[in-house]
Amino acid sequence: MRTKTKRIPIGDGWWGAGEKPQSEDEKVFPFQVQTSDEEIQDLYDRIDRTRYTEPLEDTGFQYGFNSTYLKKVVSHWRHQFNWKKQIAILNKYPQFKTNIEGLDVHFIHVRPPHREGQRVLPLMLVHGWPGSVYEFYRILPLLTNSLDSLAFEVICPSIPGYGFSEAPHKQGFDTLAAARVFHKLMERLGFSDYYLQGGDWGSIITTNMAQMKPECVKGLHLNMLTNKLRGFGVLFSILIGRYLPWLVGFTREDVRRLFGSVGFMERNFYEIIRETGYLHIQGTKPDSAGCGVNDSPVGLAAYILEKFSTWTDFNNRDLEDGGLERKFTLDDLLTNIMIYWTTGSIVSSMRFYKENLKTNIDNRLDNHTGVYVPTGLAAFPNEVRHVPQSWARDRFRNIYSYSYMPRGGHFAAFEEPQLLADDLLQFVKKVEKL
Repeated sequence: MRTKTKRIPIGDGWWGAGEKPQSEDEKVFPFQVQTSDEEIQDLYDRIDRTRYTEPLEDTGFQYGFNSTYLKKVVSHWRHQFNWKKQIAILNKYPQFKTNIEGLDVHFIHVRPPHREGQRVLPLMLVHGWPGSVYEFYRILPLLTNSLDSLAFEVICPSIPGYGFSEAPHKQGFDTLAAARVFHKLMERLGFSDYYLQGGDWGSIITTNMAQMKPECVKGLHLNMLTNKLRGFGVLFSILIGRYLPWLVGFTREDVRRLFGSVGFMERNFYEIIRETGYLHIQGTKPDSAGCGVNDSPVGLAAYILEKFSTWTDFNNRDLEDGGLERKFTLDDLLTNIMIYWTTGSIVSSMRFYKENLKTNIDNRLDNHTGVYVPTGLAAFPNEVRHVPQSWARDRFRNIYSYSYMPRGGHFAAFEEPQLLADDLLQFVKKVEKL
């Protein structure tokens, strides 16, 4: 195992069109989501021209999004979904943009109402793919409008290339670049230290932020973990962990989640291969696949919503409706789709995989840099892959809390906002010694 370094150099970058100017405009200006009748009619026209393929019999979601159920989703989209109403919901929280490294970065900024004796701490929430800041709309009131002794002033940025943030014009914008941009955002807003929370790409971006400027990060809370399945310690624990879990630091719950009834290789290797075809496409030729989903709203919905089905629970693949409406409403799911559709950001969001995977991941500095800030880890049972605390310690050197969450999957803030908010709050109270 290589020695872990203490921090990542922050560096600098320019992702705008053309050459970097002598000075940058650091103004923060308000933003609101808007639409037009023409935009909505164009959507309807494209939906009406959709050509469907009949599904195979008895396949559920095993081949991807079942087109029988897709027709129901599209009918709701075409006849019941009200985009103007959803825009009013999107605009209920204050939104802004500011130019950082040549890109207009969009963010939500929610301050809690004043309550006597309540302590307020700054917190950044970072989303992933194929999500957006809308994933946080159910958790925001739990964090900002709490009757607890502690509340948060929350900043939710859109990753550049996602939704309302401008897409990079140059190659190379990866999680390290996003981490630096988000640190600059917090500095521009007047924050010198703050908490971070993330899942999916957000977990990697916020981890990079903690590695880059640990003096600014009071605590890091994650609901998705990654680790390398290599090294003697990990391999040894895989071999004997099922039989002697205590010897390798596993709990009974770790054993259940890692091995289940199908064994380690099936759960952590073959299942992952079956569910990461999108990653290989987006990590190599995103513009080719993106061309179709950027042109067809129904294709876009099928491509994205299949992830909200499977990543919520792998068992949803056996259901004809993918279990989508067990955790989400169609209006919420379609609002996320509309953010991608109306901004035309699906291709630029897919490119983020290419930028992060185009070189050998093992050679990236962040993979050889420890995380020394106070860290809280929330392990949801239906996350794509489980990482035990004993494995997480190799990277996260200051774990304050590790929680086995009772339910939920990959989109924690969207699926189980109360559970995530409660776990985040208990972690912060430990760090703050409250």
